[in-house]
Amino acid sequence: MAANSVHANHLMAAGLLILPILFYAALFVGALISITASRLSGGMKLVWIVFAFIAPFLGSLLWFVFGRRDASRRRRFA
Repeated sequence: MAANSVHANHLMAAGLLILPILFYAALFVGALISITASRLSGGMKLVWIVFAFIAPFLGSLLWFVFGRRDASRRRRFA
């Protein structure tokens, strides 16, 4: 019975480690897809992509908070 409990604890710990990694990867990939699909100019897309690669978590998060809003604002005025 104790072996099953230890095994269950290991699985739970592995799951707790894997979930943030999957979230991080999904955020990064989602940001890259969103950046390339945006209507920003090629230069601005390049700046956001470079920023996403230099600081993956922060760059991706900032894209979703500020970059997408700026891209949609530019689309309305274009």
